[in-house]
Amino acid sequence: MALPVVAGTPVEDLTRALIDIPSVSGDERAIADAVEAALRACSHLEVTRVGDSLVARTTLGRSERVIVAGHLDTVPIKDNVPSRLSDDGADVIGRGAVDMKAGVAVHLALAVELSAPTRDITWVFYDNEEVEASRSGLGRVVRERPELLVGDFAILGEPTSAAIEGGCNGTVRCEVTLHGKAAHSARSWKGINAVHLAAPLLSALSNHAPANVAVDGLVYREGLNAVRVAGGIAGNVIPDACTVTLNYRFAPGIDVSQAKERVVEFIDAAYAVDDVSREVVWTDASAAARPGLDAPLAQEFVAAVAATGADAPRAKLGWTDVARFGELGIPAVNYGPGDPQLAHASGDGERCPIDHIHACHAALRAWLTV
Repeated sequence: MALPVVAGTPVEDLTRALIDIPSVSGDERAIADAVEAALRACSHLEVTRVGDSLVARTTLGRSERVIVAGHLDTVPIKDNVPSRLSDDGADVIGRGAVDMKAGVAVHLALAVELSAPTRDITWVFYDNEEVEASRSGLGRVVRERPELLVGDFAILGEPTSAAIEGGCNGTVRCEVTLHGKAAHSARSWKGINAVHLAAPLLSALSNHAPANVAVDGLVYREGLNAVRVAGGIAGNVIPDACTVTLNYRFAPGIDVSQAKERVVEFIDAAYAVDDVSREVVWTDASAAARPGLDAPLAQEFVAAVAATGADAPRAKLGWTDVARFGELGIPAVNYGPGDPQLAHASGDGERCPIDHIHACHAALRAWLTV
């Protein structure tokens, strides 16, 4: 499918064309082919494909290089493809309108349009963001072609309602397995109910007050929660094991190992007076990223976004791929069209204001050409 990427084409039309190419995680080949064709038609770009991820670079010898990145995939479609406009014509509706084909449309339009930007630009369009981190197309580029991701500053097109969101929370996840003793439920006193052993931990979690942590002028809200409880094998058997899955969302300022230590300390405190057999297995971990707003390039970008009337920068309350750039030593921010609270909604719920699309296009274009 050829994409409408020509001078003067409204970016909202390109957004709709991208939505109309289904690209659920793991099935991005068609959209990657279409984006690749649009990029390779540009003589000012050097294009590299890594799996279903694309990296397009200008090589103008500028003193600064900016990375602008966005993911091509979406969560599964739910009655929201093909795209359409809202009744009042103000919103684009469809899967990925918010997360994040509107952002990709802005990036692709500018990649084609800006043949002589004042900063060299690396445009990244990658696959498999909405699934486990091990499948990430951006992660694959980092591992296989790290030289393509050298830069001074990065912008990730995650939905932010067209305002800058700095950094991101980190996340760790673990399974806490409590060990009891099986018995027939008619003679429950012969056993030790492992599900009941979860009570102190669940009570402590229920009473836990999440912290608000200020980092470089932005406030991040943390969270420690049980996200799954599993135990028991039959309706007449006292469970001999119960597993509580915990997820800790932590603010920048500590690393993954320190976050894990905090979770273990919390678990130990919940069982301080009980001799309960338990084990902790870590199943997921991703680092947090600092706001990245103290870099000179970031401050110039903040000024460009402010000129569109956007809200002041705020903290990103979730994990995003800005953390990958942070691990590479590249300051990065989130900036894109769409309300993140509408991401992944079904039916008409996932919708992006066209005003957001225009604002992001204008701010990025102004900053990259002045």
